[in-house]
Amino acid sequence: SDFKKKYDFLVSKHKQLLALYDFKYDLGEHEPVWFDGIESVKQFNCIESEKYLSDAFAGKKTVLAEGAQGSLLDIDFGSYPFVTSSSTVCAGACTGLGIPPNKIGRVLGIFKAYCTRVGSGPFPTELNDATGGFLRKAGNEFGSTTGRPRRCGWLDLPALKYAVAISGVTELIMMKADVLSGLDTIKVCTHYKIQTPSNSPEGGEHGSSALSPLGRDGEGLIDFLPYDITSHPLSIVYKEFKGWKSDLQDLAQNIPAQLEDYINFIEKEIKVPITMISVGPDRKQIIARKGVPA
Repeated sequence: SDFKKKYDFLVSKHKQLLALYDFKYDLGEHEPVWFDGIESVKQFNCIESEKYLSDAFAGKKTVLAEGAQGSLLDIDFGSYPFVTSSSTVCAGACTGLGIPPNKIGRVLGIFKAYCTRVGSGPFPTELNDATGGFLRKAGNEFGSTTGRPRRCGWLDLPALKYAVAISGVTELIMMKADVLSGLDTIKVCTHYKIQTPSNSPEGGEHGSSALSPLGRDGEGLIDFLPYDITSHPLSIVYKEFKGWKSDLQDLAQNIPAQLEDYINFIEKEIKVPITMISVGPDRKQIIARKGVPA
């Protein structure tokens, strides 16, 4: 067949490459596994996805596109070079699925009540202490495949504002609010403080000035994610909230006043409504807070 001819040609080319590096391999061991995989792929019904979605829109059907990975891993707008290979923001539905931009309606932003990060990269609010360990254990923050512990920290509003802005988020859903139960104090990052010529220990024209025009009142305070966050050490400005002891997983629709204060503050700062709260791992453990469209 035509496929077999192309396959044999590629095998020949790769054998030549492997011979250059004296690489040892057993084609007889791996080839059957590969062909078994090909047979599995043949079972899928491949369609023209662009046409399929276009017909769905024409028929007034609702299309839900679910993203993967966090906004700061986006290939274009993430914390480069600590990013993935594709678009993880709302625009990825257009570039990855062929959805026309003018067909995008509601944009639901999913965020945790605290922050996590997998692997390397900037994490201004990271907690390398007992509180970070508490969040990791209570939230089961371990890689599903590798079991590797995730980095944990307080909620970062400058980063959340950035994620909301670049995706045009219209409503937010807070996940894992129950993980914060039991903490006496809960903190939220409201600003970063960076070095500027006026607050740098060295001062003068040779101080750290790359971000100085963005500071507030000459103090180097900013409330948004800087493009060169990977290049500058930051100190964090926090706002503290009283914690709660209630087991949120047992709640129906009522949430503690302390959590309500926490949510209201986030809404005020982000300027996007938080319409749903997750208080447990079961899909039924969702509190529809307000303004949830039908």
